[in-house]
Amino acid sequence: MRSSSYSVLPARALRTAVVLALAAGAVTVAPAARAASADPAPIAAKPYMGWSSWSMQSSKYPGLNPDGDYSYLTEANVTKQTDALAAKLKKFGYEYVNIDAGWWRDTTWKPEYDRYGRQQADPKRFPSGMKAVADRIHAKGLKAGIYLPAGLEKEAYNDGRTPIWNADGCTTADIVYGDLRTTNGWDSSYKLDFSRPCTQKYIDSQAQLIAGWGYDFLKLDGVGPGSGKSGDQYDNVADVAAWHRAIATSGRPIHLEVSWSLDIGHAADWKKYSNGWRIDTDVECYCNTLVSWENSVDDRWDDAPGWTRHAGPGGWNDLDSLDVGNGAMDGLTKAERQSYATLWAIAKSPLYTGDDLTRLDSYGLSLLTNKEVIALNQGGTPPARPITPSDPQQVWAAKNPDGSYTVALFNLADSPAAVSASWASLGFTGKAAVRDLWNHENLGSFKDKVTEALPAHGSRLFTVTPHGTALAFTGYEAEASGNTLGGNASVADCSACSGGKKVGNLYLGGKLTVNDVVVPKAGTYQVKIAYVSGDARSAAVSVNGGGATHHKFPSTGDWSTVETVSVPLTLKAGSNTITFDSGNGYAPDIDRIDVPKSS
Repeated sequence: MRSSSYSVLPARALRTAVVLALAAGAVTVAPAARAASADPAPIAAKPYMGWSSWSMQSSKYPGLNPDGDYSYLTEANVTKQTDALAAKLKKFGYEYVNIDAGWWRDTTWKPEYDRYGRQQADPKRFPSGMKAVADRIHAKGLKAGIYLPAGLEKEAYNDGRTPIWNADGCTTADIVYGDLRTTNGWDSSYKLDFSRPCTQKYIDSQAQLIAGWGYDFLKLDGVGPGSGKSGDQYDNVADVAAWHRAIATSGRPIHLEVSWSLDIGHAADWKKYSNGWRIDTDVECYCNTLVSWENSVDDRWDDAPGWTRHAGPGGWNDLDSLDVGNGAMDGLTKAERQSYATLWAIAKSPLYTGDDLTRLDSYGLSLLTNKEVIALNQGGTPPARPITPSDPQQVWAAKNPDGSYTVALFNLADSPAAVSASWASLGFTGKAAVRDLWNHENLGSFKDKVTEALPAHGSRLFTVTPHGTALAFTGYEAEASGNTLGGNASVADCSACSGGKKVGNLYLGGKLTVNDVVVPKAGTYQVKIAYVSGDARSAAVSVNGGGATHHKFPSTGDWSTVETVSVPLTLKAGSNTITFDSGNGYAPDIDRIDVPKSS
């Protein structure tokens, strides 16, 4: 479901390799299924690719939901998208067909449950039932995904009288708190009490049901901490752990994706118990298009950096649906569509689109099927993060195992601007070969930097292969005794920092001046700033008491992780001062600066 109310649920699905059969309410494992699952492929070894129903369900675009809000979600429409995915995108790696919120509810949002309080297909939306839908998806060589909200849905409680499948004596009264406290992002469920032995049995029964239907992917939605809620009743870590256990005993490998806008403070839990986690609110605009740039697409450039280090095989940062294929229905310019796809690719987000696959335009199809960009997302390259401040013009990069760099230029301003990637910010000097991934073109050799004129909200994506030499730097610790602190600024311990110290409390006039920064000749230097910041914060940076430039430093994810960005500073020959001023706001903590030995 999504961010606002329960009538805006989210959904994505499950992953498998076994066939289970339902018999008289019980689930049994077919012998052939056991054999088929003997050596399943690792789940989430790379970001998953596919399609999700939510973007079209949630849109006000004319004709998408003719029978009321969210009415797009039907068996017939899922079948159309399954066929289109198989025909157009499967050969490029897209494989999941994920059915989102509402599959067990009618168009008035009235739910269906079985006699054990488990969600059942709405007979009008999915007349063949959810197993038949999964079977048809599998027949196309694809994987099937499904959706559930966290907790016990209120309507399934049934005054506590509903029995729990395969749990003698257990009812819904035995799995929730006595005060019926609510949970999830919409307070649509009662919070499950995992101190009670019956509660895991309920999650086990849900996992057995969807495994028996043949689903390969489950999106568990409304999970907290996060999803717009905080406090004990919205802490669903125990739910996610319970699903992790239930899937392990379901007889079928299932990809578990948790959603939405999750608390980064629990990143270790999401990594331990799931295969992917939404890091942000819904990308959809809930308007007359699928998305809009200003609604939440552009938020990702601010919100993704803090999560970067948590992504890797087995679990990935989920930036939400990639709706770049339908042109006018997407609600974006061509430049915005490319930037959207570029960020998703370099951040190693799952690539699942919410577009109508039956009417992809040629440009959208080219974005979704670019083999070099897909290889970047799916291959062994690390996620990129900003190497410049999060200003309107910014550069993201990652060093690849072969010594090359993935480099993306973004102009997030509302008007055209030039953006430069300096080789010094990557740590080398001299020449480098540049390849344009979107256009499959070798651009030649560039000395010291590459600069591109970009349209509003535009981007370029390159592979940069150095042919120069490593750049030498001189380091200056923020806490050095020769520096000057002003206002509240003070030295603090920092185990992750160079020298074990940093300068913090840079707020409301707090100021750090690094003195005696010596360079051999006048020029512009790409100065690396190592800093710590649990959220994105700004500072005014100046040289020798001159005019300051304001920069926004991307979040490092918490207050114990150090990251680095580079800023161009014009220094004079000899000794200089570099000042970080919080002004009337809050600046990041500063660990150290590193100044190149040549401009």
